[in-house]
Amino acid sequence: MASLYDMLGVSKSASDAEIKKAYRQKARTLHPDVNPDKKAQEKFKTLTGAYEILSDKSKRARYDAGEIDENGNPTPFGRGAYDSGSGGFSGFNSGSYRRGNTTYTNINPEDLASMFGGMGGFGGGGFDFTDLFGMGGMNGARGRSYPQGQDVQYQLTIPFNLSITGGQTTIQLANGKEVKVKVPAGVVDDAVLRLKGMGQMGGDALIKIQVQKSELFTRDGENVNITLPLTLKEAILGTKVLLPTPSGEIALKIPPYTSGGKILRLKGKGVPERGDLLVHISIILPNKNTPALTEFIEAWKDPTPNPRRF
Repeated sequence: MASLYDMLGVSKSASDAEIKKAYRQKARTLHPDVNPDKKAQEKFKTLTGAYEILSDKSKRARYDAGEIDENGNPTPFGRGAYDSGSGGFSGFNSGSYRRGNTTYTNINPEDLASMFGGMGGFGGGGFDFTDLFGMGGMNGARGRSYPQGQDVQYQLTIPFNLSITGGQTTIQLANGKEVKVKVPAGVVDDAVLRLKGMGQMGGDALIKIQVQKSELFTRDGENVNITLPLTLKEAILGTKVLLPTPSGEIALKIPPYTSGGKILRLKGKGVPERGDLLVHISIILPNKNTPALTEFIEAWKDPTPNPRRF
């Protein structure tokens, strides 16, 4: 296995500044946010492990003395003996270790942030490594260990209208940072949106969508339903109403003699470019006895044929 100095491309007598500079130059091209290649990601992990040891004076001294190996583990001849009682190595707080198939790294994100400050090529304004490593805004998070490449799951409840029209909202991540989320038009319950690189250590944030129920609308595939109550007079004479839709109010003209149960279809007012708004007409009679209306109906000869077919 190559030495930590060889991994960074520096001599054994390199100064702290030279080690930091070498790490910075290599990490620029290997970081997962810049180079998605899996081999590059493995090299980045190895490079970061090497820097974590060599940037720590105590660990560097122990490595130079042969007490710990390139992974930070005590060597058979080193002073860091295995403590069977504690399940670990006594006298050693490894910054990089494995548990099962997962590699854990304990590195100070503030050091990385100071090294990469001014790298405007990464989304503008430089990297925020406290966010990248899922440590920003968390009490006691400095030095905390997280699995590399771990996805983090969230749940986001959105208004019904937003689920139809699509648009933008925000969510607060575990590190306390608010990020913008683009909601696609027509999204449904339990759909999962993925924010690349916003989990732990380069993993993703997986956002499960929950859609709030609406007091006005129901959904049928790409179409949206709404019930429109009309008075008897409005149904007979026709009228114009301001009708709410998921994308905002519209003026809807109701033609005269509109029957209850009729469905008016408004093209494109459901899921944009895919669905319609279906307006279900409901006629509301007076809720108390109206003598004039009763007298008129009794004397009226209705020309409508019997609508019942039974």
